[in-house]
Amino acid sequence: MRVGSFVLAAQFPGQGQGEALHRAVRAAEVSEESGLDSVWLAEHHFVPYGTCPSAVTLAALLLGRTRTLRVGTAVSVLPTVHPVALGEQAALLHITSGGRFSLGVGRGGPWVDLEVFGTGIEAYERGFPESLDLLLRWLTQSRVDADSQRFRFRAVDVVPQPSQALIGGIGPEVVVACTSPGTVRLAAERGLPMLLGMHVDDEEKAAMIGLWRSHAHESGRDPDEVRNAAHVSAGVVQIADRGPEASAALLKAMPGWLRQGLAAHVTVDDRARTMRDPVAYTELLCSLHPVGTPQQCADSLAATAERTGVTRFALLVEGSGELVATEENIRRLGAEVLPQLG
Repeated sequence: MRVGSFVLAAQFPGQGQGEALHRAVRAAEVSEESGLDSVWLAEHHFVPYGTCPSAVTLAALLLGRTRTLRVGTAVSVLPTVHPVALGEQAALLHITSGGRFSLGVGRGGPWVDLEVFGTGIEAYERGFPESLDLLLRWLTQSRVDADSQRFRFRAVDVVPQPSQALIGGIGPEVVVACTSPGTVRLAAERGLPMLLGMHVDDEEKAAMIGLWRSHAHESGRDPDEVRNAAHVSAGVVQIADRGPEASAALLKAMPGWLRQGLAAHVTVDDRARTMRDPVAYTELLCSLHPVGTPQQCADSLAATAERTGVTRFALLVEGSGELVATEENIRRLGAEVLPQLG
């Protein structure tokens, strides 16, 4: 089992943006010190829900600060970037880090980001498959061209080619954030592992993995590839000496962050949207994920692995909103939970 931290660089009420970003960097450094497998970095624009606007840029910094930690994006939002530009960055990080970079990509939301970056609602509603395929071609071929309404350019050389890495395999791992059956099928057709959201329970995640496997087989993917797909389950972790203390720490801090962070999202076309109740959502996360004593957290992770088959986890470690508490949470995860998982 491989357990990593999930970092949003969340700006809690009363905090500055620099404070949130400093906590994010420290979370990655302490994750490596504590023996965690990886750190996964979220990306958001114009909202305090997360203050990192470029997960791939922060990944570059953290790959330079660490030596063994795998660093992934969770996720780089494809509809707001050109896939070739993102592919070049991913190839560069793959080569220079010795293969420690994972590129998580996702569709994002219908936010004003699409207006600011000039890609438009079409990129969100229908453009994700085309962007993903161009990205994958860039990461696997030596020369690439494009001839579609959205992407049109003459053949150019891929520099640097991911396959030219001295160590680290043929290219960076690509993971797709999946929240709908359509995206699950898209990932399965291409043999790409999924990043499953922290808002769904084990039963739903197991169903999504079942759909992925079924569609991957139907699409002619190699049986070994299907069997060994390393899906990632996102969740929340909070460790305390007594279970109620862990839940209380999250219920004290997270609703305020969720309330201001989610409310700040603006849709590109002013469509109506429903915001989750912050307290109810925090309570849901506490019930679904490893929140409690070290033993309870280990049991929770083991149970999710058994029910879903997932063996990789990206766990939100900063739910307390405090730097010292976040560092302690990570250290306890490494020292008191991981040894119980084998």
